[in-house]
Amino acid sequence: MEPPEDKRTPLDEAEGIILRWDSTASEEAREKMIFDSDRNEVDRYLQAVDEIQRSLSSTTINSESSSNSDESGLNSTIRIAMARLEDEFRNILLSHTAPLEAESMSFSSDPSSSTHSHGQIDDHEDEGEHDQGLKLDLNMSLKLAEQREEREEGEGEGGDSVADGAGSSRSSYRTTSSIREIDLVPSDAIYDLRSIAERMIAAGYLRECIQVYGSVRKSAVDASFRRLGIEKLSIGDVQRLEWDQLEAKIRRWIRAAKVCVRVLFASEKKLCEQIFENLGTDIDDACFVETVKGPAIQLFNLFEAISISRRSPEKLFKILDLHDALMVLIPDIDVVFEAKTAESIRIQAAEILSRLAEAARGILSEFENAVLREPSRVPVPGGTIHPLTRYVMNYISLISDYKQTLIELIVSKPSSGTRYGSDPTTPDMEFADELEGKTPLALHLIWVIVILQFNLEGKSKHYKDTSLAHLFMMNNVHYIVQKVKGSPELREMIGDDYLKKLTGKFRQAATNYQRATWVRVLYCLRDEGLHVSGSFSSGVSKSALRERFKSFNAMFEDVHRNQAQWLVPDAQLREELRISISEKLLPAYRSFLGRFRTHIESGKHPENYIKYSVDDLETAVLDFFEGYPVSQHIRRRSS
Repeated sequence: MEPPEDKRTPLDEAEGIILRWDSTASEEAREKMIFDSDRNEVDRYLQAVDEIQRSLSSTTINSESSSNSDESGLNSTIRIAMARLEDEFRNILLSHTAPLEAESMSFSSDPSSSTHSHGQIDDHEDEGEHDQGLKLDLNMSLKLAEQREEREEGEGEGGDSVADGAGSSRSSYRTTSSIREIDLVPSDAIYDLRSIAERMIAAGYLRECIQVYGSVRKSAVDASFRRLGIEKLSIGDVQRLEWDQLEAKIRRWIRAAKVCVRVLFASEKKLCEQIFENLGTDIDDACFVETVKGPAIQLFNLFEAISISRRSPEKLFKILDLHDALMVLIPDIDVVFEAKTAESIRIQAAEILSRLAEAARGILSEFENAVLREPSRVPVPGGTIHPLTRYVMNYISLISDYKQTLIELIVSKPSSGTRYGSDPTTPDMEFADELEGKTPLALHLIWVIVILQFNLEGKSKHYKDTSLAHLFMMNNVHYIVQKVKGSPELREMIGDDYLKKLTGKFRQAATNYQRATWVRVLYCLRDEGLHVSGSFSSGVSKSALRERFKSFNAMFEDVHRNQAQWLVPDAQLREELRISISEKLLPAYRSFLGRFRTHIESGKHPENYIKYSVDDLETAVLDFFEGYPVSQHIRRRSS
């Protein structure tokens, strides 16, 4: 029986309020929440809790003059109050917990990001493989083009230039003021949550308070993860995925990492501070780490799985994207996870960054070795550009897009001397004067070009026709030169001095082709051996002259028939080569014809010997290097 109204003490009133909201004893209390009620009721309940707590503290201090039953009763009441406040705390959190909306997960363009004008992939990049024995994936040229386009799109998008393409990191690793905390819970609810937390902590219910908070907020973070497309994958799960599957996920992971660190985790930290700051030593930090540690580790495990996966050339650019994204996020990670209890997360991020850097260095070395050892032996038809050449040059062009990153990661010169110096099947690269002052990255790219040429020279020996072997080298070295010229970043690193050396090589190959083909043809147009008795004044041997014309016709027709099927894919180079041939062939033939035409035409069937006019040969030269068969007979303008 309660004491009369006028005789009830503040403690009696406080106990009455607590017991009225005891959900274990009242159906009404189970169906209603105090903090959904009138604010006066909320204030009365909190004041009642404070009164009980003060009385309990007073009883403890004056334990000698107080009865055990009083203390037991107060402890029972405070337990009921704490259970109730725990439920209220959970309900308020749940009422204001939802996954982040899409607009909360986007960023305006990072002002430090830089855009690049990338060269176009050659029109023939998707030519099929000619040799299934290639150990390098030569269809990667097409994939490299797609990666470049994807990165261009990422840099051009207003929302995700840093995360998707890590554009800013190539110009600067310094992050901008990119952390953007948002209010996860309204201010009035924050006030109530802090009021409850303050009382639970004072009553010794810190662990229960943090557990409730963590369980609710972890669910919210998990829901946001799902919206960002982050699956729960272990390191082993990631490593078992095919690379094509991983490529599709990596861009999403990069974007998610940016949103998680800069928005999601930062906002969770702010919420913990709003509720728990100054309520006890490091309570807000402990609460924050408890909430996000699991998701943070899950996110970074995805990066780690890639960093320790098997190294292969096609992985380099995604690894660099991950490295760049993590690099620009490191300062934000250090801010968001600054608490001592979060030290392991900071350490993990730094270690993963180091592993990604090491993976990039290792892949570049693997790539160099793969280019050197690429084993295909079947000659490409027509002496055109080898798929290996396309693949390698597209690859190093894309490497140059990551110049700023790789200049900082690649700090040692290619160790060609110690690695390959004693091996006769490998090239020797001396760092000549034109390479002095080059960065280690530039030297690595030049070394790749050196070993590519070395490999191509080996492949050229599989052509039975020496002229075609020279044409093959001309085509391929010319392609290398054009790709270097077409990439400002690559050209800057390679340097004009080395570019001149390469240009000289393809011009020398063109000269070697012309010598191998046309010296023997033009040899037919010499005067020697045509004059009777060796005297220039004693006349011309018609039989020798007829044989000379027949030899010329047969040789030229053979060259025309074969070399029309050879291919010079670059239109300008093709035209230059035809002009060079015409400048040697046509004047020589015109002169020979002028000197000896009358001797043939005065005899029988001159058309059997003088089959072609100068114009006919000029027209026939236009068939050369088109890459398709021509009719057996040369097109003739005159009889």
